[in-house]
Amino acid sequence: MSPGSAYLAAEGFEAQLRAELGERILSEHGRLMLCEGPPAPAAWAANTWLAPQEIAIASIGDAARSLRALQRNWALYAPAHFRRASLIAERLPHVSFRPLAFPQPAPSAPLGSWTLLAPDRMLASASCSSPFANGEVAFVEDRQGPPNRAYLKLWEALTRLGRHPGPGETCLDLGASPGGWSWVLASLGATVIAVDKAPLDAAVAQMPGVQWRQDSAFALEPDAFGPVDWLFCDVICYPARLLGLVRRWLERGRVRSFVCTLKFQGETDHGTARDFAAIPGSRLFHLHHNRHELTWCLLR
Repeated sequence: MSPGSAYLAAEGFEAQLRAELGERILSEHGRLMLCEGPPAPAAWAANTWLAPQEIAIASIGDAARSLRALQRNWALYAPAHFRRASLIAERLPHVSFRPLAFPQPAPSAPLGSWTLLAPDRMLASASCSSPFANGEVAFVEDRQGPPNRAYLKLWEALTRLGRHPGPGETCLDLGASPGGWSWVLASLGATVIAVDKAPLDAAVAQMPGVQWRQDSAFALEPDAFGPVDWLFCDVICYPARLLGLVRRWLERGRVRSFVCTLKFQGETDHGTARDFAAIPGSRLFHLHHNRHELTWCLLR
């Protein structure tokens, strides 16, 4: 009997996904957790297999034919039986997983995922939550412009959302220093109000449209600002404190869209993560470029 859904944990965060899925888990295969019931949001899953089915296979050729009969494009996850799985993959159509050049959109072609549960038994899902192989997105990196590598998180978040700021939009970047996220936003042509007690990297501060405000993200009063198109926050703080900040801005109605990082210090605060996920219309996910973090987004 096939599971109702399957979830591939972000690498290194199997325990967090296991706690999130709870008693729904039927079995585990490496980072892949097979569950009963239909697919449901799972923040710690790098990829969710939306329609997994177990397929008995008689040979390598039989396995490849079964996958091709379902669709063209496949990504392999192989925690076991790697040699046999690789031989099957060689008989499938080639899929190019080239790095994206931001703001190039995410691939639109369907991409399925599969694995070998046993030498004669395959699990395959023709539809998945991520358009990237095993949820892992790579970019053509910029090693000259941004002052740190935090820009990759924002590139990935905006790529997953399928939307980004642009000319004529105002962005509030909280906890901005040294300016990796402000660099992304200014590069897209948006006006950026960067807030931090520490100054921005000099090159970022000189970018057109960037204003630095020396202040604490938590000291700002929403009523002191006019309407803001986007609020971005990558500040280091406990998630519960970030939740209070987000709720204050939501209550004032000054911001249209949010992108914020929940940074866990020590134990994972699953309760606060659930509180963020419960905010109507929002999304909570673990980016490939996140560490012990989740990214919360609300687009309006």
